[in-house]
Amino acid sequence: MLSIEGLSRLHGSQYALNNVDLEVRAGEVIGLIDREGTGLLELTALLSGATSPDNGLVWLHGKRLQWPFRPQRHGIGILYREPQIVDTLDLASNIFLGNEYRQDQPYWRALLPYAARRSYLDASDLIARLNLNLPSPHTSASYLSNEQRQLVAIAQLVVQQPDLIIVDNPDRTLSLPYQEQLLYLIRGWQQDKRAVIFGSANLDYLFAVCDRIVILREGRVVIDCAADETNREETVAALAGSGDGSQQITPVIWALDSYYQALRQAELLRHNKQLLEQDLVRQDTINRQLLEQLSIQVEALDQANLALQNAQRRLLIEREQERKHLARELHDQMIQDLLSLNYQLEEAIDDSPEGSSWRDKLANVRRDVRNVVNDLRQICGKLRPPTIDSFGLSAAIKSYADTWSERTGIEVILDIDEGFGRLPEDTELSLFRIVQESLSNVRKHSQASQVRVQLHHASPRMLHLSVVDDGVGLDKRFDLARLSGSGHYGLLGITERVALLGGRITFRSQSEGGLLIQAEIPHPRIESTESTH
Repeated sequence: MLSIEGLSRLHGSQYALNNVDLEVRAGEVIGLIDREGTGLLELTALLSGATSPDNGLVWLHGKRLQWPFRPQRHGIGILYREPQIVDTLDLASNIFLGNEYRQDQPYWRALLPYAARRSYLDASDLIARLNLNLPSPHTSASYLSNEQRQLVAIAQLVVQQPDLIIVDNPDRTLSLPYQEQLLYLIRGWQQDKRAVIFGSANLDYLFAVCDRIVILREGRVVIDCAADETNREETVAALAGSGDGSQQITPVIWALDSYYQALRQAELLRHNKQLLEQDLVRQDTINRQLLEQLSIQVEALDQANLALQNAQRRLLIEREQERKHLARELHDQMIQDLLSLNYQLEEAIDDSPEGSSWRDKLANVRRDVRNVVNDLRQICGKLRPPTIDSFGLSAAIKSYADTWSERTGIEVILDIDEGFGRLPEDTELSLFRIVQESLSNVRKHSQASQVRVQLHHASPRMLHLSVVDDGVGLDKRFDLARLSGSGHYGLLGITERVALLGGRITFRSQSEGGLLIQAEIPHPRIESTESTH
């Protein structure tokens, strides 16, 4: 659909686009990441027809673009990072701007009163269908907040139905719910065979919806590959110019909120390195040796960090294997022996004379044996959930939640995707342990009467897990780093498991009370299969 050949464009004295080649096919979503932030800005300006390239050709539907041009006439729709709507018009007029009744239509003067009323009704229907928090369609656009202006711009795109859509960093103006709603729209455009160029500061969003990832650094394309063939670590390494990301970027980087924070860290390190190199010209050999030793120590720390995380991962796997072995030993050996003893006691009771004191004593012993068996079964369930191997994560969580609720008296509400399916064993066990430890934390500290557990696929490549209670929430002095010093390891264990899965986790007290534990776990694309009958 879109073909770019040797495109170059100066931004000030630097190239924002430097000999860029790019192909975008119908139904394809391209995630464009730009380290300097000017590449996507200039590409948006070029495809809007406002500016022309210094060099290069752009073809759309096999026809070469000639500047200046109106993007809507070429089937191009743009969601700018700063909303572009007309303040002097109301919401309805902005939404249908460029799609009104035209003078070349028959009887257009007679249709004007009807068209005006129709546009307000259609605008109201569209706002309701998209679930947008907007005032009346009669409201002037000058009264809108920045987020509401962006929502009007999104509604414009839905009305225009362009073939090529450019989305320029919407997370700068949209709150989280509307960011996720925009992702839903992008998936719909993809299914409708529209092409989308999506620029965002949120790597999770890019990997959730994009078919390809394209990275620009200093105006040049440094990565152009399928989203399934790269990962966040390689992406941040390419942005930072750090070479092989698997060796240079440590796993600690995934504790950062977004890749821009990692980028700022890399820029700061590069700046400090330049200052040191300048000083070394004026300093003696000892300082140079100190710098070399510092580099060696930093590399050693990176390797130690990787080794520690690998050791922690192996420790968790071995611990699960030990729990599985111990649970089977208890169930297959001790519980079976106790059940056999219980049957023997039952036979002895039947053989004892009616009213005998031995009969009562044997009945008491038999009752104690049954209690021990029940206790051992609970221990086996904690060591290794019996349902997870046979029926999967969803069934294991439901079984454990029912038992836990009966034991604690705290109501558990489960919200798990239907037909959740099986996951890799280590992922299922880690998610189960996270739920198990979260419920244990609720029982010990929350004073809650109800807890809600949600587990669903936020996208084809992302699992979303949340546990929220109606208790007292976190103490204002809460500090995760100090928990181990006070002997509290539950939340730390949850954090470690999420980190080892490559995910992110947040702990947040709710305004209405209670604690929200929210985790996002990367997960390979789930290919849907249709069974034939």
